[in-house]
Amino acid sequence: MAASSASFSLVSFSSIKTDNKLSATRLNSVPLNTRRRSSSRCVISAAASFPVQEVDQRRPEELAASIFSKVMQTDRGVTLTREQHLQVADLTSELSKYCIDSPVTCPLIFGDWDVVYCSNPTSPGGGFRSGLGRLVFKTNEMIQVVEAPDIVRNKVSFSALGFLDGEVSLKGKLIVLDEKWIKVVFEQPHLKLGSLEFQFGGESEVQLEITYIDDKLRLGKGSRGSVFVFQRRKPTVSGTK
Repeated sequence: MAASSASFSLVSFSSIKTDNKLSATRLNSVPLNTRRRSSSRCVISAAASFPVQEVDQRRPEELAASIFSKVMQTDRGVTLTREQHLQVADLTSELSKYCIDSPVTCPLIFGDWDVVYCSNPTSPGGGFRSGLGRLVFKTNEMIQVVEAPDIVRNKVSFSALGFLDGEVSLKGKLIVLDEKWIKVVFEQPHLKLGSLEFQFGGESEVQLEITYIDDKLRLGKGSRGSVFVFQRRKPTVSGTK
């Protein structure tokens, strides 16, 4: 019966447009309740034609877990594809919305951090992390230690040609620029290669925006746009190896 009413309604309106002599009483013969149902269906159909935009409402801990799952075991981002780097960028951008107002004054900044990701592989480690450098030097650890009140120590440990252990370390002074930006002025790098130790190069400085921090994760963005992901190192238990 419903199909018959709908068909009748369609024919009636079609006939009105093509036959001006059609009696008005024929239009009035369409049941009122049928016409109302047809109008409602049109409104629902029109509303459904607009796609609903999904909003990422994941909590900070869920976003942090997603970031770690994408960057771990990737040689600090070296093995990721361009698309995967973009996914990490989207996640870090979303998590940065939950950053506290003045992260540079948060005591959580102090401690030992592993560098687990950088969107530009040569930003941490310099030439040791270039394409040619990675063929010769295999990075074992990349650590940043932030000590109160204003000391930063960077260390990259590696093995050269697979058998010679080495380490490059930097000591710097942390300078607060504003609520989110810091500058670190580093002294000459110190290189240890086997039994040899010496300093080389000159002073250097970097600027970094802290875009998020909690007890396990710190996000940073360099002045040239490089994205960094730091994971807090677990404390070493005394007496264990």
